Amino acid sequence: MRYFVTFSYDGTRYHGWQIQPNGDSVQERLQGALSTLLRQEISVTGAGRTDAGVHARKMVAHFDLPSNGKFDGTALDTEQLAYKLNRLLPYDIAVQKVEQVGDEMHARFSAVARTYHYYIHTAKNPFRKAYSCELHYPLDFDRMNEAARMLLDYEDFGAFCKSGADVKTTICHVTEARWVQTAPAEWYFEITANRFLRNMVRAVVGTLIDVGRGRLSLDEFRKVIEGKQRTEAGESMPGNALFLEDVKY
Repeated sequence: MRYFVTFSYDGTRYHGWQIQPNGDSVQERLQGALSTLLRQEISVTGAGRTDAGVHARKMVAHFDLPSNGKFDGTALDTEQLAYKLNRLLPYDIAVQKVEQVGDEMHARFSAVARTYHYYIHTAKNPFRKAYSCELHYPLDFDRMNEAARMLLDYEDFGAFCKSGADVKTTICHVTEARWVQTAPAEWYFEITANRFLRNMVRAVVGTLIDVGRGRLSLDEFRKVIEGKQRTEAGESMPGNALFLEDVKY
């Protein structure tokens, strides 16, 4: 039987979601905790990969148990498992629920949409530094939003894919892209798509900031997308300000 685990994490201490040979990862921690509690080797598959330092308010992963779904001869108590996971996992990983799903459900391939937020602030703030990118130059958010809307006109985002990334296609279906102001000097960029390329959101944000600073015109931004060359896009922004906000099935 298959189970979904819905959880959140602060990625500051981790080398991303995926298990790494030489660094601590969220996947390794969750997998280890499940294996300890269920007293068997458990493998988990996540809804996607987040890079080093990136956070998730909502991540989903699945794991399988033998077909009878029994643990110690009884049906798995998912509420109790979630409780025990939170007792065992470190402080920066929190499980919201464990639920049984159909065997055809897949944490990665069954997801129909993912939403990321990238946070920035434009005035010094000691309470935002850890989870938001501090910038100290004027930004034209109206122009940045005009550029963001252009993303919905395209499907190929090779311009924002990490160089050398092992991907079969750079096609993504973006359904929402906009800047949202939350306070006088605080904003976040929200983007929703069916899938994302490695480093894509941080590269998109870096390029939009070039538009906001006047380094790129709107026409030049469109040419960057159409050119599909990572070298023509803006810099990749720091990972600490990026959050996987939601995954929908």
